[in-house]
Amino acid sequence: QVQLVESGGGSVQAGGSLKLSCVASGVTFSGYCMSWFRQAPGNDREGIAYIDSLRVTYYVDSMKGRFTIARDNAKNTLYLQMASLVPEDSAMYYCAAEITSRCHRSSWSRNRTYTHWGQGTQVAVSS
Repeated sequence: QVQLVESGGGSVQAGGSLKLSCVASGVTFSGYCMSWFRQAPGNDREGIAYIDSLRVTYYVDSMKGRFTIARDNAKNTLYLQMASLVPEDSAMYYCAAEITSRCHRSSWSRNRTYTHWGQGTQVAVSS
């Protein structure tokens, strides 16, 4: 059974940093593409960063330069380093996984691309 467990969320002041982690179990982690999504109250869940099995990465434009996605296959762990946080970054952050053969550059940020999801970790940024 595939399980994804996020951690690292919390409360931080604007301008601060956080590092989120997502530990995967029940999968051959290296064979999956992974993404981070987030959902703020009243908004749809949006894809913000992606990394595939070759460590190719994509970001939504608003995250470039502030957020960094990374993976450690030996630890079955996905990371999201977030810097220069602003109140608009406040949201529930989710990791998602899909087997590599089903991952495509054109669809990395779509919810329906991914079969496996974590329960989320909350991030709150105060001004």
